[in-house]
Amino acid sequence: MADLAYQGAGPWLTTGIKRKPLRELTPTDKTRNRALAGARAPVERGVARLKSWRIFRRARCSPNRMTSIAKAVLTLELQR
Repeated sequence: MADLAYQGAGPWLTTGIKRKPLRELTPTDKTRNRALAGARAPVERGVARLKSWRIFRRARCSPNRMTSIAKAVLTLELQR
C-alpha cells in the first residue's frame, strides 16, 4: 500500500484513487481511499518512530543487518 505519489509504480502496489479534473470522487472511491489511509497510518507512524533512532538515519549497512537492528530496537521500545 502506498500514497498517491506512487500511482502507476506497479501492479503489486495498491494506491488510492485520484480525483479527475472537474469531477468528484464517487462515495465508493472515497470509502476505498479512507480504508487505505487507515491501513497505512499505523505503518507510517511506526516508520517515523524508528527513524527517530539515530542508527536508522545514518545506517549504511545491508538490509539483512538492518532487520536484526530493527528487531533489537523494537524490543527496546517495548521495554520502555
